[in-house]
Amino acid sequence: MPSLPVRAPRFIVGPQGPAGPERWPLYKTAASRAIESAAQHAVPPHTLMERAAQALERLARAIAPHARRVWIVAGPGNNGGDGLECAAMLAAAGAQVHVSLLAADTARLPPDASIALERARAAGVAITRALDPPPLGPHDLAIDALLGLGRRNRAPSRPLADAIAALNALPCAILSVDLPSGLDADTGWLQHADKEAAPCVRATHTLALLTLKPGLFTAHGRDHVGTVWFDDLGVAHEHPVDAWLVCRAAAAAERPHASHKGSYGDVVVIGGAATMGGAVRLAGRAAALTGAGRVFVSPLEGPVEFDPGAPELMMRDWTTSPIDHATVVCGCGGGEVVRSALSRVLARAPRLVLDADALNAVATDPMLAAQLVARAAAGRATVLTPHPLEAARLLGSTTEAVQSDRLAAAQQLADRTRAVVVLKGSGTVVAAPWSAPSINATGNAALANAGSGDVLAGMIGGGWMAGGRATDVSAAAQALIAAREMVASHGALADTWAVRRHGPMVPSSQLAMLAGRPL
Repeated sequence: MPSLPVRAPRFIVGPQGPAGPERWPLYKTAASRAIESAAQHAVPPHTLMERAAQALERLARAIAPHARRVWIVAGPGNNGGDGLECAAMLAAAGAQVHVSLLAADTARLPPDASIALERARAAGVAITRALDPPPLGPHDLAIDALLGLGRRNRAPSRPLADAIAALNALPCAILSVDLPSGLDADTGWLQHADKEAAPCVRATHTLALLTLKPGLFTAHGRDHVGTVWFDDLGVAHEHPVDAWLVCRAAAAAERPHASHKGSYGDVVVIGGAATMGGAVRLAGRAAALTGAGRVFVSPLEGPVEFDPGAPELMMRDWTTSPIDHATVVCGCGGGEVVRSALSRVLARAPRLVLDADALNAVATDPMLAAQLVARAAAGRATVLTPHPLEAARLLGSTTEAVQSDRLAAAQQLADRTRAVVVLKGSGTVVAAPWSAPSINATGNAALANAGSGDVLAGMIGGGWMAGGRATDVSAAAQALIAAREMVASHGALADTWAVRRHGPMVPSSQLAMLAGRPL
């Protein structure tokens, strides 16, 4: 067998945000298994498992350099084999390693896992079938090698559920192999929020092997994976991508010296029912700060008055705003009154961001829904920015159904409306009818407060107008680019906030950071 290269897993994302390239390919379970099968036929037996264990051992020593004891909980498949192979390597390096092997019959282990078991025994690793961890302190380490891709569309039952509970009760770091056991690789969804009904390891670190899986980054995934690392095991392939992980926005292009406000176009923000006038102002300020040449703010109710906090905003009755030539952001704080403007906006705006109450109006009015679909055929591009409940209304579904497969829900809504869809939430999904969807890796719960969606809608409108002037890119493609870029940029604000502060990041702080003001 050829000697193995010295490998170092790559950092993908942690509690304070992502690093690395702008995006990573993501592969669901079926694709990951196909890639693994092809790779196993291309290298000598046991090579992939040995490479996985080497990557796991290197990361384990980096996470817990002072660990005296390591407890590895291994399942009956190849995920458990990775843990057993790693146990042999850690023991050879001098660690006290104890393995709980949850396999009813070791004679039925997969061939690679059987080889790993014999190597662990030869290295003097203590191996039992009982959940009897050694006494572990804060500086020690536990390794979750229970399931990986072995989860079968149902919550783990005993004894796996007992093992998950035992891992989650430990005082030390927990390193999951490939996936936290119990987490769905494709969706990141746990059927029940209750930890006993849907047990899942809450890892401090996860080492994804061979491929990155979507479930690591959306739904419940980010609450269970800790810091995500990745090792491709030296396998190159050309399998079609299921989705993309967007880690950061591309650097903004430098503005030509001879440009002027007309070079960056107009944004019109329409919304603001009687008690929600702040929403349109938040969106308008965000649009101005992300590059729009001019921003018109049009409250639907109440006085259309000067905003002393943002004198650059032009307050205008919506019927006199230049919606025929602008990027229109419609719905922020619009209430029921937004219906009065929506038909005209859908028919005339060349570029349209629909948010909040505008989405609810479309969901309950078949004529508005038909107008929305017709926009694509007329060459008018649209971005929808629903949260899960709004997406459920548009799909005639439930919030739980949307959350249980966020990629599929966003793609279904994009296909149905022929629009770009930004499904907000943990791991915001951006989908379009002609493209593989993406999951956003930036952001955190600091953005979970009223008004954050208004800021994001305004950012998409401003970024779309400022960056979408190229004549060689279709309006729909420009919409997708703007949505991905601004979602990543908005999340990055919260990542920066988390480095400096704790707690919620209110919209005024988001705008201040967009403006480059110190917080």
